[in-house]
Amino acid sequence: MNINLTMISQGIAFAIFIWFTASFIWPPLLTAITERQKKIEEGLAAAERSKKDLELAQTRSTDTLREAREKATEMIGGSERQAAHLLEEARAEAAQIINQARVAAEGEAAVAAQRAKENLRDQVALLAVAGAEKILRREVNAQVHAELLASLKSEL
Repeated sequence: MNINLTMISQGIAFAIFIWFTASFIWPPLLTAITERQKKIEEGLAAAERSKKDLELAQTRSTDTLREAREKATEMIGGSERQAAHLLEEARAEAAQIINQARVAAEGEAAVAAQRAKENLRDQVALLAVAGAEKILRREVNAQVHAELLASLKSEL
């Protein structure tokens, strides 16, 4: 065999191989590679979207948590203010009741003192009459001298 004929036949076989590969093998391979690239791009885009969604969800959850804390703080403050207000109302009501009881007790004490003074006046008048009776050695009629005894009571 001739080396030239071997090289030419190998060249023709190689050209047929290239044509066959370019015609039948390369197009499906390129299609598969293109589809794979598209899937990878879609996956990367989906990952990017998921990352943005995650960041957005974290931001929302942080905002929601902050709002919940603010509301809780506000509710606690409101309940503390309400409790303080109720306590002040209870203290004011208790002070009012104490003052009313004090006024009533003072009134009762004044009435009791007045009664005691009247009783004391009556007793002093009786003692004065008894003393005058002993001094005069005669009986003094309380009914006859009622006007004198009334003036004596008012002086005492």
